[in-house]
Amino acid sequence: MKQFIVLFLLVIQIKTFAQNYNVKEKQPVFPGCENIAADSLKICFNQKVLQYIKSEFKVPENVQKDKYKGEISVIFEVDTLGVFKLIYVNTLYKALKEETERVFKTFPKIEPASYNGRKTFKQYSLPIKIPLRDYKTSNTENIEVTKEVNKLEAALKSEYDDINRSISAYNDNAFTSQLNVQFTHSDYAKFDRQMNLVGTNSHTASKPFLYNEVSNYYDFKAEKEKVIQSRKTWFGKKLWNEHMVELQGKNYWFTIDPIFDLEVGKDTEADFNSTYNNTRGLLVKGALGKRFSFYTSVFESQGRFAQYFNEYAETLQAFGPDPAIIPGRGIAKAFKTDSYDYPVAEAYLSYSPADFVNVQFGHGKNFIGDGYRSLFLSDVASPHPFFKLNTKFWKIKYTNTWMWLKDVRPEVTVDDAFLTKYMATHFLSWNVTKRLNVGFFESIIWANTTNRNFDINYLNPIVFYRAVEFETGQDAGNAIMGASAKYKYNDNINLYSQFILDEFSLSDVRAGNKSWKNKFGYQLGVKYYNAFKVENLMLQIEYNRVRPYTYSHSTIATNYGHNNQSMAHLWGANFSELIVMGNYFYNRWYANAKFIFGKRGFDYNDDTDNFSYGGDIYKNYNDRPFDTGVEIGQGITTNSFYGNLQAGYVVNPSSNLKLFTDITVRNFNPEATTEQTYKSNTVWFNFGLRTDLFNWYFDY
Repeated sequence: MKQFIVLFLLVIQIKTFAQNYNVKEKQPVFPGCENIAADSLKICFNQKVLQYIKSEFKVPENVQKDKYKGEISVIFEVDTLGVFKLIYVNTLYKALKEETERVFKTFPKIEPASYNGRKTFKQYSLPIKIPLRDYKTSNTENIEVTKEVNKLEAALKSEYDDINRSISAYNDNAFTSQLNVQFTHSDYAKFDRQMNLVGTNSHTASKPFLYNEVSNYYDFKAEKEKVIQSRKTWFGKKLWNEHMVELQGKNYWFTIDPIFDLEVGKDTEADFNSTYNNTRGLLVKGALGKRFSFYTSVFESQGRFAQYFNEYAETLQAFGPDPAIIPGRGIAKAFKTDSYDYPVAEAYLSYSPADFVNVQFGHGKNFIGDGYRSLFLSDVASPHPFFKLNTKFWKIKYTNTWMWLKDVRPEVTVDDAFLTKYMATHFLSWNVTKRLNVGFFESIIWANTTNRNFDINYLNPIVFYRAVEFETGQDAGNAIMGASAKYKYNDNINLYSQFILDEFSLSDVRAGNKSWKNKFGYQLGVKYYNAFKVENLMLQIEYNRVRPYTYSHSTIATNYGHNNQSMAHLWGANFSELIVMGNYFYNRWYANAKFIFGKRGFDYNDDTDNFSYGGDIYKNYNDRPFDTGVEIGQGITTNSFYGNLQAGYVVNPSSNLKLFTDITVRNFNPEATTEQTYKSNTVWFNFGLRTDLFNWYFDY
């Protein structure tokens, strides 16, 4: 009996609380509803709102002409200040949406809703009938409004499932995206001919290319389908044909792939047993919508290379305890007793707000030129932050690049921190005729000295850097100018060239005394596609010549370099070279050959001769031994030969995973021997499995 009485009292208490709860919840009070009973406020509020909309709403002319009959679905709220806020509008006509938005901005401020005496938000949903009619609020009308709210709630609750249902089969979206085609010389040879046919309006100097610009000339998807293997298992498809992870939905897609560079080899000249490289990493790329793409890759690597390459890496050593900089990659820590640990990360965002412009911000490398080498801007140095703007219109492509570089030498460090310097470049490519292309290049490098930071003078994308350099001071920056030309002799033969000018004295040229002031270089080259009527065989001959002291400067940090490496030709200056190359591919098989004959001049760097002979761009050119009689190869004249033969098989065309073997022969023959310059004869055998994403340069 006692338990029954307690239960009865509890029920009465709950019922009383519920009744009080209903009384204490008050609807918003629209003008004209102030004296209405609390339980009738909702009806009055609905009626006043609808009447206000009827009096203010003006049906657009195009809707009237179409004799449209329907409704506008509206969700709005009255906030704690009594202000009407439109949340959602759904209608067939844009004009009706705009008119609804206008009307709700005119609503008067009213007394807000309350709960237990505290002001609160209140949200509503209602249909606005077109044509407009006289509204008389009834219970039936309220039921319709409730149903509309329930429909919205149902739609919201299915949102997560709708996303899952929108996922579809991956369709190689990268081939039409704003992503870069991974820049390797052998891969670019596959579509180089198509982009250089007589009559095309392509621009091939500024690299890497975007997929969506190359796809105008080369069908990536069709070429991939030619080599797809028939695999039935999930593992077989992922290994031989597909990305490891592929996800595509409405307005987005992305892929994930593992990165490998697993190599083992033998250097016959080295005093260690074998060479190796052990790289593992992850590559993610994708897009949001049709104009925004992203790319990121991270590499964790340990390696020991051929003896000459290890020694060169250690000459690049940065300030601090780390023993080397791996050329083209980055600072390396010691690993075990005779190896290196060199982590690297690269990433960029790519956005094309319009068809004629692309903007990229990232950490990576860029290249300007049609040859194997570039005397303007090359990809031989370590990755670095950059901001790039590509604009294409008419017969012109204009590339602006701003870069953040590092000088890592001990003499320029401040508080054990590397010195930051900046580089800005302009490159204008113009297709003068259907056969002839000319380019104009200029760049400026300045250092973050005396708290100068990033100089806004060089932010202008169309200014002439040489003029700005004079305005800011002779030693405020190192400006370089250049020109290029390409001529399409026919569909299978292209001629190309570059000319770089660092400093020039006409009087000295006329005097014929070979002045040090005439700092310039040039490149001449020819490409022969489908050579000797062999399809997919490209042969290339290139000659590069750069005079001493080019790219160097009188101030300590404004040389043309980054991380103790050149931003142009990897040999710096004071050299001439002849390159003979061949690239061939058939289905998934490929073969490359490269032969380089060079003449270079090195410094002695000993107790009796510490002069700069013009090859080391990091040396002050004021430390030269003489002003006239300057010739290429001065200093320790060195003749060198580098040859490389590589053959391989593309395991997975989606991730560009390749199985390869190669042999390198290098002969280095200086006229004098020093601690850093001595005779060397290398034969290096190598075998590996590599995700081929960038150019490795071993021809130092």
